[in-house]
Amino acid sequence: MVTVIVATVAAGVLTVLLGWLLTRRSGTVREIRSAPGSDQDHPDTANLGLSRTGPTVVHFSAPWCGPCDRVRRVVGEVCADLGDVAHVEIDLDANPAAARRFSVLSLPTTLIFDVDGRQRYRASGIPKIADLRSALEPLLA
Repeated sequence: MVTVIVATVAAGVLTVLLGWLLTRRSGTVREIRSAPGSDQDHPDTANLGLSRTGPTVVHFSAPWCGPCDRVRRVVGEVCADLGDVAHVEIDLDANPAAARRFSVLSLPTTLIFDVDGRQRYRASGIPKIADLRSALEPLLA
C-alpha cells in the first residue's frame, strides 16, 4: 500500500516537473539566428502578405484555438502603438502549407519579419506586450 502511494506521488511530481519544463518558454520571443547569406533557413514568404514598408507580425491561429484570441489582442495593441508594423493572421486549417514551411508545431505561434522579409523572431504561446514591443522597435529604425 505504501509503495503504491509513493509511486503515485512520484508520478505526480514527475508530471508537474515535465509540464513546467515544456511550458517554461511559452510566450518567450526568441531571436532567429542564421548564417549570413544562407537561404536554407529562409522559407518562401511570397504569399504571406508581408509589408514592404516596415516589419510584419505573422500570427498562426485557428478558430478552435482559445489562446489565439489573446495573441490577436496583444499583437493588435502593439501594432497600434508602434504604427508602421503590419499584422497578418494565418489560419492553420486554411493554410497548412505555410505552417509546414515555418515549422509551426503548436498554436499560437507568432513570427516577426523585418522589412526585407527575413524572419527575425519567433514566439510559441502568448507573447508579453513588452517583449513583442522590444523585438519590433529596433526593426523600425
